[in-house]
Amino acid sequence: MKYRLATLGCGLALLLPAWVGLFLRGFPTILSPMPALTVIPAFILMNAGLHRIAVVAPVIFFFLWNPNLVRGQVEIPKRTYFLFAGTVLLTFVWFIGDWKFGLQYQGARFTYSVCAINAVWIFFLGSFLIRARKRSPSFAQNLALHWLLFAWLAWYAFPYLGELP
Repeated sequence: MKYRLATLGCGLALLLPAWVGLFLRGFPTILSPMPALTVIPAFILMNAGLHRIAVVAPVIFFFLWNPNLVRGQVEIPKRTYFLFAGTVLLTFVWFIGDWKFGLQYQGARFTYSVCAINAVWIFFLGSFLIRARKRSPSFAQNLALHWLLFAWLAWYAFPYLGELP
């Protein structure tokens, strides 16, 4: 029961970074970079007036990604390592491809800052994953890692770089 409650609480806690990342200002800022994981659903739901529910996307993906957390799974799934590596690779592609648009529309301060913040997230999560492989696994470690990974995806990964519609 405690595993279910902890997992449910962590999953629902993702609403906070998702909301801050998407809706704090209504336009991209360093604290609210409008990440793709919530911006894309918000744009899709905009015409129906349901754009505010886009913040549940990270929560849904968190529960779908590792459903065994509710049963107290201690092992970090191998697919999580692949998700992290793929996200890091795509982050580089994202920034390289949209760098000039970020500089043009959001400005140098925003673009450099958000890139640096993403680098810190990557370093921190990468270090966490490396340490987790070397130590005996625990439920708390698995839950914390997945929460942090999805918090990054919900808040800073793939920030909005370009002209707003």
